[in-house]
Amino acid sequence: MVLFGKLRHVVLALLAVLSWSLSASAYSAPKTLLVVGDSLSAEYGIARGAGWVALAEQKLKALDVKVINASVSGETTSGGRSRMPQLLSKHKPDVVVIELGANDGLRGLPVTAAESNLRAMIEAVQKAGAKVLLVGIRVPPNYGRDYSEKFFGMYGTLSKAMGVPLAPFMLESVAAKPELFQPDRLHPLASAHPIILGNIWPYLLPIVKAK
Repeated sequence: MVLFGKLRHVVLALLAVLSWSLSASAYSAPKTLLVVGDSLSAEYGIARGAGWVALAEQKLKALDVKVINASVSGETTSGGRSRMPQLLSKHKPDVVVIELGANDGLRGLPVTAAESNLRAMIEAVQKAGAKVLLVGIRVPPNYGRDYSEKFFGMYGTLSKAMGVPLAPFMLESVAAKPELFQPDRLHPLASAHPIILGNIWPYLLPIVKAK
């Protein structure tokens, strides 16, 4: 009986260690963050490593998060929609940041088309079992107030309808400051990207940290 009791304690101890090990392993499992955006996320016109995505990657290292920046300068929501299935299949991300729409707006493309493309991307990400952060953008007022407001409102509509968090306006505290832009007045300087990250970070971090 004494031997049996000792064996029982040993087995229980081993099971406890195994359970803790598996739990710790699951907790520390690295996550993959995929960013699908346009030139605002692709470091257009600035040094590599100076963009908001790279800055986010530095901050996320402590959380063991792998960041993949699949942003392409000039990308539209249509292009993002066509690329999304392959990106999801290849990288199997846990979190996907969708930062698209600026080029649709600059080209004056229909808001309904952009909304449909963004909706399809969100659905694809959710179907793949990943979480989504949608990043909003405004178009210049010279496109007309009605178009500009409908375009900006599209992001809030999608956020509520699809149940995904939204970083409302990535260029908050940047858009109204010409000194923070490159000569084309469309692409922010490297000095603006910490501000951009500051606009996105409060919405991104909770998603990344969630199990």
